[in-house]
Formats: sequence, C-alpha cells, structure tokens
Amino acid sequence: MDQVVERVAGLDVHKDTVVATVRVPGEGGRRHEETHTFGTTLPSLMTLVDWLVSHQVTLVGMEATGVYWKPVYYVLEDAVECWLLNARHLKAVPGRKTDVADSAWIAQLVEHGLVRPSFVPPKPIRDLRDLTRYRKAQIQERSREAQRLDKVLQDAGIKLSSVASHILGRSARDMLDAMVAGTTDPEVLAELARGRMRQKLPALREALQGRFRAHHALIVGEILGKLDYLDEIIGRLSEEIGRLIDPFAPAVELLRTIPGVDHRTAEMIIGEIGADMSRFASSAHLASWAGMCPGNNESGGKHRSGRTRKGSKWLREALIESAKSAARTRETYLADQYHRLKGRRGHGKATVAVGHSILVIAYHLLTRREPYTDLGATHYVERHGGERYKRRLVANLERLGYNVTLEPAAA
Repeated sequence: MDQVVERVAGLDVHKDTVVATVRVPGEGGRRHEETHTFGTTLPSLMTLVDWLVSHQVTLVGMEATGVYWKPVYYVLEDAVECWLLNARHLKAVPGRKTDVADSAWIAQLVEHGLVRPSFVPPKPIRDLRDLTRYRKAQIQERSREAQRLDKVLQDAGIKLSSVASHILGRSARDMLDAMVAGTTDPEVLAELARGRMRQKLPALREALQGRFRAHHALIVGEILGKLDYLDEIIGRLSEEIGRLIDPFAPAVELLRTIPGVDHRTAEMIIGEIGADMSRFASSAHLASWAGMCPGNNESGGKHRSGRTRKGSKWLREALIESAKSAARTRETYLADQYHRLKGRRGHGKATVAVGHSILVIAYHLLTRREPYTDLGATHYVERHGGERYKRRLVANLERLGYNVTLEPAAA
C-alpha cells in the first residue's frame, strides 16, 4: 500500500492505560515501529505528549472508546493533529491479523489513509454541548418527578390532574403545599384556586376528596422539594448557556425561524453540530453523521427496510421534538410533509423524516446565513405534478358517483 503519512501514531485507549505505537522511517527504507504503555493521569499523558514529540509524530489516530478517549484527545490536540476514529469503521477495514496489537493496527490504517476522522467540535462548542446535555437531562428528570407526583396523588385518591391542566401550576402548587402542611379539607383546598381555576370550584372540591395520609404528605413534600431544586439547577444552567451561546446569537436567531424550533432547541442544535457547516461536505453528510437518514439496505436489486444509523441521541431527541411541534403548525411545508407521510408510513417514520428536513434546513441556513423562507403547504403538490394530483382527486369523486366540474378560483 502507498504511504500517505510519514510519521504516525496509533493509540489504544483504556480507562487506566493508553497503549501507543509510533511508525516512523527506519534504516534501509523500512518502517520503524515502537510501542509503549502510558497511564491516563495528566502527568502520564504529558509524558505521552513528550514521547510523541520526540518521534516527530505529525498525526495521531485513536479509537472512540466510551468517554475514555476525551482526556487523551484534549491533552494531545494542542500538540499534534488528532483523529478520532469510528470503531465500526475500523472493524470494517479488512486485513487485520489476530496477533497485531490494536495500537499498531490503528497506526497502519492512519499511515495508509484507510480511515477518516470523526467530527470533534472545537472547545467552545464542547463546553456548550456539555451544558445543554446536562440541562436536558435535568429537564427529563423533572418530567419524571412530576409523573411520580401524579402517581402518588392517584394512590391517595386525589384527582387534581383531572381538573387542573397543569399539576404544577400556581393554584395546584398552593393546594399541594397546603396538603403537605396538613390541610385535607376539600373546601379549604379548593378556595386556593386562582384566576380561571376558580371556574372549576365544584369539580375541584370533588377531585380533592381522597385518602391523603401522612406518608403521602411526606412523599409529596420530598417530590416538591426536589422539583424546586431541579428548577434552580435548570435556571443556573440556562444562565451559563446564555453566556456561552452569546457569540453564536445570530445562528440561534436563524434556527428559530424554522417552524417547531424554539430558543432552547436552537441552543441544543448549535451545541451538537456547531455553527461552522464547512466541517460537513453537504447536508446529506450531516444527516448521515447525525443518524437522521434511512440506512442503505439494497441487495440483488431489492430495497429492504433500512434502519437509521446511530448518532447523537441528544440531537435526535431535539429534532424529534421540533418535528412534532412543526407537525402541529398550520399551512407550512413541514406540517404538510408530516401529514403526507403519516398516512402511508406511520407517525414514527413521518416524524423522523420531518426531523431530517429540519436538520437539512438548519445546514443551509447556517451555510448561507439567511433566515428560513417557508415553501407553503402546497409546494409538494405543485412541484410534483399538480395536474396529476387534480385528476386523481376528480377520479375519486367520480367513482363515488359525482359529476365534477372544475372552475378556477377568483384571484
């Protein structure tokens, strides 16, 4: 095989050790190979850096191993070019022998250009990504805790969620605090309702009659305390995210022009893919990297169902939530796409397809630095045979026994 890189290194990363192999020019035109094992503490990693620099290594390849690659990558990236390699891609390259060490095999693949690096965002985006992911995890935990709260109330026979649209609203929260404090009289509890909730006083008095005992009060009190704590965490994280996202504020505003994408979702998208789309060759490459496009499963001229590949679960969740929100909009292209696909492909696949479209739109908005312009709900029909679509609708009505006469609508 042709040599592409003259001085390379391959790293086999574990939790406590890093096995490193360098391949450099040797005597007589041969390749010299040397392997050493280092620890994963910061002093040991600095020793690894010095060892690689002493061999004048210009490119280092390492396999993505859980989260253990991160401290190694972050130390090396300032001293030498690093490639993070996809484990599935490494296994797919033929020719590996059982007696070849992982680090030596990685070095050979990098040396001959048989692998390509994975996308690793720059430091500011990595910091933003850590915060947005942790905030999302806390929001999910808050949702789970709210569900636990309703289960406890159901166990006590309190049907507050059947009357109040939001069990953690101001009125409902006052009632829950009073119940934890020892008040169980439904008349007194119902009088704590505010605003429009007071229109439901008879239903509230009936829903608040139950078997709320001391152990229920203890559990509900702890849940409410945890919800308050989670709200504080989410607030502090949002403040820090707002500070880090400030340099990318124009990109966030562009993403918010997409139907279904709110400010928090835009922050999540920027935290996952960054604002520089030059790292991706095209929108199709971005969708493939994110795992938001169908797999290619064709054999013998037959197309089989292709599952979407694995990608960032955080980005996927954000896109799916945005797709569900966009599907509820009116007279938009994304809503039309969802309803057009849902009838023959189902809710799940239609939602993923809309999420894929949102990601493609985001790529073009961030590339061109232009806001989103909606194509309208009739764009697909007009582009793909409006006359044929019209004839099909007329034929369906005629089969039902109607005489159809079409006249153009007034301008």
